[in-house]
Amino acid sequence: MSDAAPVLELRGITKRFPGVVANDNISLTLKKGEIHALLGENGAGKSTLMSIVFGLYRQDEGEILVNGQVTDIDNPNKAIDLGIGMVHQHFKLVQPFTVTENIILGMEPKAGLNIDYRTASRKVKALSEQYGLKVKADSRIEEITVGMQQRVEILKTLYRGAEILIFDEPTAVLTPQEIEELLEIMRKLVAEGKSIILITHKLKEIMEIADTCTIIRRGKVVDSVKVSETTPKQLAEKMVGRNVSFSVDKTGASPGENVLTVENLVATSSQGIRVLDSLSFHVRRGEILGIAGVDGNGQSELIEALTGLRKVQEGKVNLNGEDITNQSPRHISEAGMSHIPEDRHKHGLVLDFTMSENMVLETYFHKKYNQNGFMNYGEIDKHAEKLIQEFDVRTPSIHTKARSLSGGNQQKAIIAREIHKDPDVLIAAQPTRGLDVGAIEFVHKQLIAQRDKGKAVLLISFELDEIMNVSDRIAVIYEGKIVGEVLPQETNDEELGLLMAGSQREEGGAGA
Repeated sequence: MSDAAPVLELRGITKRFPGVVANDNISLTLKKGEIHALLGENGAGKSTLMSIVFGLYRQDEGEILVNGQVTDIDNPNKAIDLGIGMVHQHFKLVQPFTVTENIILGMEPKAGLNIDYRTASRKVKALSEQYGLKVKADSRIEEITVGMQQRVEILKTLYRGAEILIFDEPTAVLTPQEIEELLEIMRKLVAEGKSIILITHKLKEIMEIADTCTIIRRGKVVDSVKVSETTPKQLAEKMVGRNVSFSVDKTGASPGENVLTVENLVATSSQGIRVLDSLSFHVRRGEILGIAGVDGNGQSELIEALTGLRKVQEGKVNLNGEDITNQSPRHISEAGMSHIPEDRHKHGLVLDFTMSENMVLETYFHKKYNQNGFMNYGEIDKHAEKLIQEFDVRTPSIHTKARSLSGGNQQKAIIAREIHKDPDVLIAAQPTRGLDVGAIEFVHKQLIAQRDKGKAVLLISFELDEIMNVSDRIAVIYEGKIVGEVLPQETNDEELGLLMAGSQREEGGAGA
């Protein structure tokens, strides 16, 4: 890293929204060839700040300097012209289009009146090879993995000539393997002279890859530090303003009888391929069963089958002695199952409803909230106020639309709603995806509290640390089948990794 003028400098950036100051007099510098991490809790103002740099918002006060020049970035095209690219947390890709079509969208090279796909494809392949992205230019977006889609987003910024790349929570939806590969790509980018701002709350990644880290808390800069001179614990404390426990504090489980029993479940994809293959397990009262596995081995289909969102062809799901196989989601919910979904936007919230309305999505028809077909908004609002206070959901008001909350606060709201239903079985699917250390600690405490109340908790997560720390028992899923069961205190990451890769099954071990 050189001591040249910063490639990007923010001076006193302030941004207000109704009822909240998202960024309060924030200053930050990014040097050429540097990875600068922007660390903060969900809702701290990180994404807002970078949306200002990328021209999605206008700051109310302060100035932005690019290569030493004060500049007015009033739209994303201006940012792109200045060599700034942003890889968004929620990808901006057209699913039926190919990789090349997505990358050149809006900047199509012409050969006469036609689009010159051959030249575009060559350029995309050359960029892909230069940065080790390994993307197939002709694949359709809908056919490639989430990790590959993210690489397409990176290629899009490089194709447009970005020298400064902003990554917004880039590892939130990636598998551990994909995360490693992404960090390697980032190293290649800075080695080629690019500069990166990494918005994250994952301390492990900051320690591994960042040079500098600026910590934001509730819209203000708390500190800016050299990563080599700090520790994860110090960063966590600066981020949340208190001591944070990295270990999950729980006593041993005292499991009771089976509450959820799944027997020989078979479900097929729209192409007729078995996505659940005679899958069986049980969860007992007063225990957390963790399901470990690499993404794409039937986890999503299992959750859908259990919660009534997917029909199963064979097998049985039993809840509290009742056969709930292929029942409706409402029936299953009323029978005693709650569900924290893996995609909070798709299945957890109605983003254009208020927080108050979202708190009764599964119970609005109950007599308390619905009298003779009319919604009792007084009771609904009272219920929402109680949950938002109890679970520390940070929202300007219960009448704020769900889409304007940060991801962490959206997740807290879903957890509040699902736990308040007092379920016998709580399914927690990727419950800490995209959350900061403070929020993760909160979620883990809630899951353990449910277990200690005698509930059965099914935790489905790609985060091995989470599975190991929170579960009382671990079942491993591979190609739609449970291939092994272990106790966290009797296993390690290596053994779990082998099971997750299906080795045990091939050797005739567990689940063979």
